[in-house]
Amino acid sequence: MTEHTAGRALGDTLLDVVDLEVRYGAITAIKGISFTVREREIVALLGANGAGKTTTQKTVSGMLRPAAGSITYDGERIDGIPPHHLIELGICHVPEGRHVFPRMTVEENLVMGAFRFRTPDQDLLAHVLDLFPRLKERYGQQGGTLSGGEQQMLAIGRALMGKPRMLLLDEPSMGLAPLIVEQIFEIVRGINADGVSILLVEQNARQALQLADRGYVLETGEVVLSGTGRELLADDRIRAAYLGEELAS
Repeated sequence: MTEHTAGRALGDTLLDVVDLEVRYGAITAIKGISFTVREREIVALLGANGAGKTTTQKTVSGMLRPAAGSITYDGERIDGIPPHHLIELGICHVPEGRHVFPRMTVEENLVMGAFRFRTPDQDLLAHVLDLFPRLKERYGQQGGTLSGGEQQMLAIGRALMGKPRMLLLDEPSMGLAPLIVEQIFEIVRGINADGVSILLVEQNARQALQLADRGYVLETGEVVLSGTGRELLADDRIRAAYLGEELAS
């Protein structure tokens, strides 16, 4: 069954996480959380530092192995599958900190994103450069010499070269000027409009909830609140804890 959100048709469940538990040694970082992402949907994971957002995303992308629970993608169990196999299924991860290849040029970084294909899709490459005109201007420049915003654009563009069906974005606004943040989020909105599902980890709760169809709030490894982006923006607990608003007593 499909659902319309903000004028867009959402498809069936693409990612289904059930009772996920992740441990670091004796420490249980994720304590049995469950959430879903549907086709063409943006879902935000919110919470303070240490809440478990990045750990959850790393487990979905295969960088960490769950201790319990299940992760199902497009009807197939994927928990424990290595990241390079998940990329072949269409799951691409843009980690916190961007991690561009500093000594490779913009062009070489983008081509690396298409490593699972025999040759990069030149039409897709042109589309990525249209999305990020700054990358076109810096095409022959080394990734390590770019500004923070340009590196974030490059990291997202590199992921798009892998032709994702689901894009995992971890803190895309971190350390960026407000104007650049607006540009990044507008581009993310356009990527989603092209049909890519997005699982977003973001500390800028207002920006994330204005963008997301739905959100889940994590505290110490547990989901404590969920709802549509609009519902969470209006929730007094979110407004007080994450939006910096003082509520009338």
